[in-house]
Formats: sequence, structure tokens, C-alpha cells
Amino acid sequence: MEFEKKLNELKKDLDKATNLKYKAEAKLEQLNNQEKELVEELNKLNIKPEDLETEIESLKLEIEKLFNEANELLPKDILD
Repeated sequence: MEFEKKLNELKKDLDKATNLKYKAEAKLEQLNNQEKELVEELNKLNIKPEDLETEIESLKLEIEKLFNEANELLPKDILD
């Protein structure tokens, strides 16, 4: 009788592991699809994935520059 109990526990654990495996495979496929979409989007923008960090920093600097320019153009005398 002890063997039957152990066998049932083993089957239950195997089923759980199988379900986890399927979930992990589905998640991996989803992540691979997202990666493919992101790479395609970067290609449309003529940005190589390895240049992405540099491009982000460049855009941050450009945004900061534009904020500063906009701030300088505001008439300070009427805002006080």
C-alpha cells in the first residue's frame, strides 16, 4: 500500500512538473515573439539593437535640451 501512495505522489509531482514545463515553454514563445517585434520596430527606426542604449541617451539629452529651450522662451516677468 505504501508503494501505491508513493506512486500517486510521484504521478502528481510529474503532472505538476509537466504543467510548469508547458507554461514555461509558452512564456518563452511569447517572449521570443515580443523580442522579434521589438527588433522589427527598431529596424523600422533604423536603430540597431546594440546601439539602443546610445540612442536612448541621445534622446534624453535632446529632450533635456528642448525643455531648457522652452523654459528660456517663457516670459519670466509675467509669471512672477
